[in-house]
Parts: sequence; structure tokens; C-alpha cells
Amino acid sequence: QVQLVESGGGLVQPGGSLRLSCAASGFIFSNYGMIWYRQAPGKERELVAAITSAGTSTNYADSVKGRFTISRDNAKNTVYLQMNSLKPEDTAVYYCKSDASWLRPYWGQGTQVTVSS
Repeated sequence: QVQLVESGGGLVQPGGSLRLSCAASGFIFSNYGMIWYRQAPGKERELVAAITSAGTSTNYADSVKGRFTISRDNAKNTVYLQMNSLKPEDTAVYYCKSDASWLRPYWGQGTQVTVSS
């Protein structure tokens, strides 16, 4: 059974930091790239960051480049998103997902990030 469990969200002031985690199970984690998405109220879901299966290559949305860092620990079946210099426009529910086509239907419950003073 495929499971993706996101955690680490919360309320943070502008300029603050958070580290999100996503624990994966039910598939061979180290075989697949992983992606963080986010969805803000009233907006479409957008890709935030992606990482290859071995963690050797990453990509970021222009809006988060230089502030967010995606990483993974294949021994722990976990992908992370370190978010620094947070802005109110980063407020969203954050989700992790595998980039494999057969895993496309599987989403976690997400973790809420709220950036506000």
C-alpha cells in the first residue's frame, strides 16, 4: 500500500524557516524521483521542487529558487523541503509525490504552511 505522509508545517513569521518531511512507503523509494507541490487557496496546484532518485539533480520553481532546498534520505525513505526566507505568498498546503506514472494517483494528506505576522 502506497503511503505518503507529509509533516513539519506550521505558522511562521515572514523571513522564518520551516523544514518539511515526507515519509514514503509501499514502493521502492530509491528508484524514483520525488516532487514537492503546493496549493494555495483559490489557486491551482504548482510544482515547487523536484529531485532525482539518487538526489544528484534538483529543480525549483522560479518563485522559490535560492530560498528552498529539496533533499532526500533513501535509507529513511524520506524527502525533505528546507524553506528559508519565507514569504506570505508561500502560504499553502504542501504535498509530496513520486514522479513515477504508476504512482500518479497517490497523494498524501499534505501539510499546511502559513506565513503571517
